[in-house]
Amino acid sequence: MDVLLTVLAAVYGALAGASLPRARYRLSVEPDEPWRSAGPCGHGLRGWLGRARCGACGEPSGPGARWPAAVTALVCAALAAGVGARPELGVWLAAAPVAVLLAAVDRSVRRLPDVLTLPLAGGMAVLLGAAALIPGAAGSWPRALLGGLALGGGYLLLFLIHPAGMGFGDVKLAVGLGCALGWYGWPVLGWGALAGLLLGSLYGTALLVTRRAGRGTAMAFGPFMILGAWLGLLGGA
Repeated sequence: MDVLLTVLAAVYGALAGASLPRARYRLSVEPDEPWRSAGPCGHGLRGWLGRARCGACGEPSGPGARWPAAVTALVCAALAAGVGARPELGVWLAAAPVAVLLAAVDRSVRRLPDVLTLPLAGGMAVLLGAAALIPGAAGSWPRALLGGLALGGGYLLLFLIHPAGMGFGDVKLAVGLGCALGWYGWPVLGWGALAGLLLGSLYGTALLVTRRAGRGTAMAFGPFMILGAWLGLLGGA
């Protein structure tokens, strides 16, 4: 059963990931710019899901679908293998494509759009509440809500202390990730948050050592927060 569940989750992840390139292209803009509505060729883009290629002329408007599909498939398969057939697995699988898309957009333009972070936080709170009502759930909904407040509050404090090194989008993302980590307990929340901070710090240090960035260079921190939360969920499950 666990093997079949893992395979099904991988297939779901691959299909969901293959639909992300167009959304990534449209959302990868600077904060004061509107979402892209047309490709580099000038033709309009219809919808948000699908490949990043113009339907009229076939001109590519962004990276292909292979790496998002592969990454999302890996994320979903690992979650299914670690969590098993528990109610909260549905929540993690629903959130995985959104998290991959957020990491991709942040890596492209160092921005975490509200159109993704806010629904992620709200969706986590609501869906985990529903999962808690189903027999077999392995977490606590009240603790998940408190975890979202705790991690969001922690990142808000970091933002107020050093706004140049932490964006407010990171604060909003932390609320959703905190709900997920808090579901499995405070130690899981702590380890998931610490993993994200540590991975981001190691990457930043590597950039400095290799002189690919200076001390004042802005860095996308969202992908490391998401990676740390994913590792925390696997450990907690």
